[in-house]
Amino acid sequence: MARSVEQNRAARERARESILSSAIELFAERGVHGATIAEITGRAGVAQGLVNYHFGGKDQLVGEIVDRWFRLLIGFPEARAGTADDRLRGIIDSSLAAASGNLPLHRAVLTMQQDPAQLRFFAEAAARNAEDVAAAELAVRAIFVERGAADPLLEEVMLRTTLEGVVLKYAAAGGAFPLDAARGWVLGLYGLDAE
Repeated sequence: MARSVEQNRAARERARESILSSAIELFAERGVHGATIAEITGRAGVAQGLVNYHFGGKDQLVGEIVDRWFRLLIGFPEARAGTADDRLRGIIDSSLAAASGNLPLHRAVLTMQQDPAQLRFFAEAAARNAEDVAAAELAVRAIFVERGAADPLLEEVMLRTTLEGVVLKYAAAGGAFPLDAARGWVLGLYGLDAE
């Protein structure tokens, strides 16, 4: 029996996600240069040609992974509605939950950020996502304006820097890093109780 259009679409999406997951795992383990298309597709259980079909090649696959990471980060300011404190708590909680829920992605990004040859992918992703990044930054600054911060721009930068540091340390150390304690510390830094 022939598959339906919907079944074919679902199969294509599964193959695409499997390729992405395998690439993320291998890039985290060995870096971009240490992982071949054959290894990625072998781990994914798909034909090698599907990388070109879905992404256009290895560079575009790397770009998609970096874009996925950017989209993850950009979504944090909209994590929770409510007061400025509720929204700030939502950003902190969402970013730290994303650290544990997306550990392979963060490890791949950490590995890629250590390779100067891969930095262009981050610059390209920043350019592609510039409008959404700017909107996310403004949303965070608005929280600090509501909280009465003297310098909302600096507060936004320092929050981002603090959370990125926690996420990167967690990516490097995994379960050995005290993520729950770090969450409590960051919340306390902003006078927020851990719920």
